[in-house]
Parts: sequence; C-alpha cells; structure tokens
Amino acid sequence: MRDKTPAEAGERIRYGWVLAVVVAVQFMVTLDASVVNVALAAMREDLGFTESGLLWVVNAYTLVFGGCLLLGGRIADLYGRRLVLWWGLGLFGLAGLAGGIAQTPGQLVAARAVQGLGAAVLAPAALTIVTTCCPEGPARGRALGWWSAAGSAGGAAGVLIGGVLTEYLDWRWVLLINVPVVVLAAAAGRMVPDGRPELRGRLDVGGALLATTGLTALVFGVGRTGDHPLSSPLTLGMLGAAVVLLAGFVRYESRAARNPLVRLGLFGNRTVSGANVTMLLLAAGQFASFYFVSLYLQRVLDYSPAVAGLAFIPFCLGFVTSALLVGRLSAGTGLRLPAAAGALVGALGLFWFSRVSADGGFFTDVLGPSLVTSLGIGACVVPLASAATAGVPPADAGMASGILNSAQQVGGSLGLAITVSVATSRTTTLTGRGDAPLVALNDGYGLALLTGAGLLVSAALLTAVLPGRARRDAEAAAEPDPQAEPARGPAS
Repeated sequence: MRDKTPAEAGERIRYGWVLAVVVAVQFMVTLDASVVNVALAAMREDLGFTESGLLWVVNAYTLVFGGCLLLGGRIADLYGRRLVLWWGLGLFGLAGLAGGIAQTPGQLVAARAVQGLGAAVLAPAALTIVTTCCPEGPARGRALGWWSAAGSAGGAAGVLIGGVLTEYLDWRWVLLINVPVVVLAAAAGRMVPDGRPELRGRLDVGGALLATTGLTALVFGVGRTGDHPLSSPLTLGMLGAAVVLLAGFVRYESRAARNPLVRLGLFGNRTVSGANVTMLLLAAGQFASFYFVSLYLQRVLDYSPAVAGLAFIPFCLGFVTSALLVGRLSAGTGLRLPAAAGALVGALGLFWFSRVSADGGFFTDVLGPSLVTSLGIGACVVPLASAATAGVPPADAGMASGILNSAQQVGGSLGLAITVSVATSRTTTLTGRGDAPLVALNDGYGLALLTGAGLLVSAALLTAVLPGRARRDAEAAAEPDPQAEPARGPAS
C-alpha cells in the first residue's frame, strides 16, 4: 500500500475537521430541542413563569426552528455554506448567552426564539456540507452515519445533560453550555469549503414569508391539540391559516417565483418525496418515544431529573451504534433494506415499551426497549437522508436539506400531538371509572407508545419507494462521468 502524499494527508485532515464541525452543529441543534425540558421547573421558580408561559420556553424554539427550515436551506444555496454556517453559529451562540443571563420570562423566551432561528440556518447547512463535500459511495455513507448519530443522540443526550446540569449546577448552564461549543465550531468552520454554487439571485422573499408563517402556524396549531381540544377556536384558526398559507405558497412557487424557495419539481422524484414522507412518520414515532419515556421515568418511577437523564444513555448508545454501522454498510445494501428493517425494529421496541407497568423498573421496563427502539430508528436516518438528497443538483442541495429537516420537525410535532391526545384520553377514561391515578397515567403512556409503534410500521411500509441495491447500481452506472471526454460526432 503506497504512502499518502502530503497533499492527500492534508486533505484528509481538512475533511476530518469539516466532519467534526458538522457533527458538533447537528448534535447541538437537536440537543437544544430537549435540553430545557427537565430545567423548566427551576426556570419557573427562578424567573416567575406562569404555567402557560413556561411552555413558551420550549415552543419558542421549536416553532421558529420548524417554521424557518426551508428559508435556512435556501440561504445556504444562495450565499455559500461557510458564510451561512458562521451566521447560524453567531445567532445560536449569542442567543444561548442571552438566555443564560436572562432576568425575566420575556427575555428568556425571546432568546429561545432567536436560538430557533439560528438552528433553522444551521441544520440544513450541516446536511448540505455532508452531501456536497463528500463523494458518492462509502465516504458519504460514513459521513452521513456520523451526521445521523449526532442528530439522533443529541435529542436523547439533551435529557441527560439537562438533568445533570440542572441538578448539580444551575438551569442557566443548559443554555450557556452552547457558547464554548459554538466558539470551537466557528474556529474550525474556516476549514469548510465555501462551495458557493453557480446559483445567483435574490432570496425568494414572498415564498419565504408564506412558507415560514404557514409552517409556524401548522406547528403551533398541531402542538396545541395536545393540551386543547381540536374544536378550540384558536387551534382551528391556526390550522386553517396554515392550510391557506401553505396552499398560497405552493401556488406562488409554481407560478410567480423566479428563483423559488422550493422547486416543486423535486417532489416529482418518487425517491425524494417518499423519503420525506417516511422521515415525517419516523420522527413522529421518535419524538413520542423521547417524550413519554421521560415522563414515565419521572412521574411513574419517580426518578430525579439527573437519574432520568442517565437512564437515556442506552438510547444514545443505540442511536450512535446503528447510525455509524448503517453509514458504513448502506453503499453495499442499498437504501430500502436498512430503512425498512430499522423502522420495523424501532416499532418492535416501542411495542415493548408499551408494556410498561406502574410498579416497573429500569432493568425490567426501560433498558431492553430503549436499546431496541434506538437501534431501529438510528438505522433509518442515513438511508432516508441519502434518498432525500439523491440526484439533487448542488445548487439545490440546501433546499433539499431544508425540506428533509422540515419533514422531521413537522412529523415530530404531529406525532406528539397525536400521542399526547391518545394518552390524555386513555388516562381520563381510566380515572373516571375509578382506577388508581398512577395506573391510569401509566396505561395512558403505554397506549401512546403503542400508537408510536404503529407510526413506525407505516414508515416501514413507505420504504418500498426507496431504491434497493440493484436499482442504485443501475442509476450509478447510468450517471455520466464528469471527467470523461464528451463523445465526438462523426468526422465530416
């Protein structure tokens, strides 16, 4: 085996730094969606939040994050990956600092909203860097494996890190911890190639306003159904507004936009559209598992925040292991097999979780299903990310990344709304007939987790639209070699 030349060694080192930046960004963005959950009680006591106001610490981040993902993805296409990465890191870090030193509820909620905007810029940029900087094949599979592992583990690790920081330091550290990570990522970000495509033009402001307000209204309206009836005027109003705005967005993009925020033709590709719908269903089940397992640990088993966080370590290990393994193998197996198998294994894990008991424990009710669920869901993300960005021109890579991230965020919100409604209805029914409150609460959680298993089975069925190995090989063989000389016509 020949020794690497200095140029090759330098390129390998640079690639390692780029991958480290992507992993740090993706981990941080997903971690901050869950890291505040176990700190909410401390925030309420320290800053004087009302019960309804406290929910906005979570909602301000998720609403802005979910609503602005399409905008964030298109910004990366128009202005270059490295510059947009720095913009996003700056917003995210400054918002974390502002939240960590906030003295009033309004200041903290505002900081979380700005942090959500930074995350909406960073998440598509991170995936775009992977799909445009890594060549097709094993190298991209490995990079997507690390990206997927960081994203999946970040959500689970948020509960762990938030619990430990809140119990042993202070709730402010769940936000301040982002600042040193942002500084290090920004310093390493200069290694990211700018890679600005040939695409030029102004941002589609009309499309951005319609998409952002429409998605925000959808996430807000769906999120309200967990605590308010669907017949609530505000809920119906927000969902109705979402339908009108998103329908207007589709019409505007198809007719009026010169440089559209979303090229609707992308959805004509069955693989791309199928991968996004599958991701929506997968996220619905994944978010439900995090939410209800965390509640089961703290409200049924009476774990402290720190101990509940430690109980999520198997989740983290399972996500990282399966994502990295599938990232290495997916080039040889195609996309359909690992995605379908992963979704079914994840469904099996959530079915196991649904058997939780009110007098259960970690080793009997949590450890086994945690590993099975996380190994299954973690195996799905790499093939879905590959399928959702396959064949997309470099000029639209950020757009495709933004669409996939939007599908994940909206799917998670839908999944939580559905499963919370199921759990609440079940608990209310059992309490009304005289069951013990703890038993009723536990059975409500179990039915919600069973519903999540059904969502993952639906995701497994949809993976039929993804390419298998034979089709992938045929598509790769049909792609022209960019370095080959063009065919010459017959001599005249």
